[in-house]
Amino acid sequence: MVKQIPRLIGLQSYKTVWQLVSHYLKNDKLRQAFSIQPLLVGGNPFDTTSIYCLIHYLERAYGVQFAMGGTQAIVAALEKLMLRQGIEIRLNQTVERLLIEADTVKGVVLEGGQTIEADVVVSNADPAYLYQRMIEPKKQSLLTRLKLKKSQYSMGLFVLYFGTTRTYPSIAHHTIWMGERYQELLADIFNRKILSEDFSLYLHRPTATDTSFAPDGCDSFYVLCPVPNLQGGQEWAVEGPALRDRIVLALEKTILPELSSVITEDFFMTPKDFEHDYLSEHGAGFSISPIFTQSAWFRFHNRAESLKNLYLVGAGTHPGAGLPGVISSAKVVDALIPRLIPE
Repeated sequence: MVKQIPRLIGLQSYKTVWQLVSHYLKNDKLRQAFSIQPLLVGGNPFDTTSIYCLIHYLERAYGVQFAMGGTQAIVAALEKLMLRQGIEIRLNQTVERLLIEADTVKGVVLEGGQTIEADVVVSNADPAYLYQRMIEPKKQSLLTRLKLKKSQYSMGLFVLYFGTTRTYPSIAHHTIWMGERYQELLADIFNRKILSEDFSLYLHRPTATDTSFAPDGCDSFYVLCPVPNLQGGQEWAVEGPALRDRIVLALEKTILPELSSVITEDFFMTPKDFEHDYLSEHGAGFSISPIFTQSAWFRFHNRAESLKNLYLVGAGTHPGAGLPGVISSAKVVDALIPRLIPE
């Protein structure tokens, strides 16, 4: 990374995404459109290094890809690959802690006490959760403990899934729905950790590309709303249903007419669900946030700093969050793990 310093300076990576975009664009709405991409990986454009303007470039240069059948199709394809390789898959089991002898990981201990020994352990748990809940502090390096102490976490996510008993052919596969406030709203979410009455949304309509997501004459959607993570202290059992109703009303008044009368099969997830279902620290949607001091080498390493035979993949480790980043982290780990069996 030291070798990249001259290049990073030349690219003005010391600026935030907002600062770099504002240098070239004067129109406030264009600035918003060209700076919102860090939210896709859990970052505030006003705090995230301008390195992440790369997201916009990559989308323009190579397009935005979609797996027919959705993310589940990718999971199913990976499952088939694993089964072809003779890998045993155990579902509905949670790892309670790692089995460590000296400085070497020897396996895992499941909830209930069962032990699974292993020559190599690859963890796709949130690294913050992994190090704080599954590994004793005395087994961690000083660098890891410092990272945990100083960690800043991404925002939380409120995700509303729903179908409609009519179609909306004018709605694209991907839509960004902007609220009236921008910087102030992001400050509420990331800094003050306040759940405001207003919001900005990402609306996903997969039926625009893949009609198998809904019956004939119907549409399928999910809407993603950035919200404070659990450090904000919101009571999501109360706030969740209220936010759901505000989002439906806002979409109905703007781009999805009659939504309240045609919506069907709706359910939502809150930061509390991310904490419970995915063991995400503070219910953060993207693990630690992608600020400069938590990017590249400064992020949690793919090879554990202080423990042998432990490797990390997922949103919280290098290179970062988002489906392309997570898949890339697995490719990195594949290159790092020693070949125990000759090819």
